[in-house]
Amino acid sequence: METWPIYRVMGPDANDEDRVPDPVKVKIYEDMVLLRTFDEKTITLQRQGRVGTFPPSIGQEASEIASAHALSKEDWLAPSYRDHGALYVHGVPFENVILFAMGKASSISGQVRALPTSIPIATHLPHAVGLAWAARRQGEAVVAMAYFGDGGTSEGDFHEALNFAGVLKAPVIFFCQNNGWAISVPVRWQTASPTLAQKALAYGVHGQRVDGNDALAVYQAVKAARERALAGEGPTLIEALTYRLGPHTTADDPSRYRPLEEWEVWRQRDPLVRLGRYLAERGLLSEAEQAAIQERARAWINRAVEAAEATPPVDPTAMFRYLYAEPPPRLLAQMQALQEEIG
Repeated sequence: METWPIYRVMGPDANDEDRVPDPVKVKIYEDMVLLRTFDEKTITLQRQGRVGTFPPSIGQEASEIASAHALSKEDWLAPSYRDHGALYVHGVPFENVILFAMGKASSISGQVRALPTSIPIATHLPHAVGLAWAARRQGEAVVAMAYFGDGGTSEGDFHEALNFAGVLKAPVIFFCQNNGWAISVPVRWQTASPTLAQKALAYGVHGQRVDGNDALAVYQAVKAARERALAGEGPTLIEALTYRLGPHTTADDPSRYRPLEEWEVWRQRDPLVRLGRYLAERGLLSEAEQAAIQERARAWINRAVEAAEATPPVDPTAMFRYLYAEPPPRLLAQMQALQEEIG
């Protein structure tokens, strides 16, 4: 009978040793602080009407940030709508994420090996497999990493992607951030499987569960999956167990479907607090140094917001010009009507 233990590096339940270099630990912490600060700021901006609907990552910083740090900048990233932290680590400026939320241009960085953010659920997973397969055929020693939530495992694209990847032994990592809820639908209503990781078995893919709030475990798990992929051992499905402390998006009210007692349990496992305490205990970052990091993050994010808001607004007729090489008459008529309306 296959068992699915939860891989941990920090705390009394650790089942592996910490092999993360100290400078990497500190950098992961700094970027987790930056992501938390960014999310808190952007929620405020949305409430003020300065950005559109926004999906915060509060509570999932260890999964996002540590996983991206385990990759090479030459690897490919296929993100979902909540993975702006991973995109930042991979090279996309936070200003671009704010621009995206504002509906402005320049929200995608062409110099970074990352697909645009996928709003539809799991549709980007087959694309990640294609990127990994293409890179291998071209002789590149890189992998593709696909980010998605537990809700994505209920979509057909998830199963097609794993089947495709398993057959081809494509160098791809499927990174599932299982935060317990697909908006208001709990995992127990999505699947009868005791774990999501075990779904890998049906496709001949390596599966692993990891404590998604243990940044060091996430880093080591992804790093090992990358090494297996580059060694020709095929793809890995990682189920990172974490929790969304905030709303699904700023249009959501989790208090309508999620028990407060459950939220309180997971609040005690805050990955940012957990890593900060771990670093302080080992003399890598004092409380004063952690406070200074938070202060620098706030100042940095404020500057990023100023830069994004200074960007000129997008021409609303641009959406007609980038759909077809030669727009059909009906779209040309709609574009002309819009131009006349806005003057």
